[in-house]
Amino acid sequence: MSAPATRTAWAVAVAIAAISSAGVAKEPSAAAPQALPEGQALTDRVAGLDTQLFDSFNRCADPEQFARHAALFDENVEFYHDVGGVTWTREKMLENTRRNVCGKIRRELVQGSLRVYPLPGFGAMEIGEHRFCAPDGGACQGRGEFVMLWRYEGDQWRVTRVLSYAHRAEAKNE
Repeated sequence: MSAPATRTAWAVAVAIAAISSAGVAKEPSAAAPQALPEGQALTDRVAGLDTQLFDSFNRCADPEQFARHAALFDENVEFYHDVGGVTWTREKMLENTRRNVCGKIRRELVQGSLRVYPLPGFGAMEIGEHRFCAPDGGACQGRGEFVMLWRYEGDQWRVTRVLSYAHRAEAKNE
């Protein structure tokens, strides 16, 4: 990993630790800790969740897909966006998605950018890059980076925190 990438990963980890220690994060339930998948199995599971999340995001103009998308977020999700600011609830985040995304853009994961790290007793941290493209499969115009915290509780995985940042125009060589 290059020095800038290492610094970026470190900065993201520090930011998430600060968010968690600031008392913002909800304490885990008293239920017994669950065994998380490990290694490649965890990466595969989170990659599959990413696919589910953004398949429904890309088709959210359909009410059934919108409902699938909504179900993957914790009720108290926090979404930090370097252009749009902060949303503090699933309801507000979904309202923003409906207004600004559905039928207007399509998200693509940048191949090879996905990284997954276990969060013992909680779930996983997903880090990657994505592009934003015309909904009909047309040209990609924007690019950004993201961090999502997935909580594993019972048999459900849900996103509890999102950091979406470094938004920029898609360069010809990216």
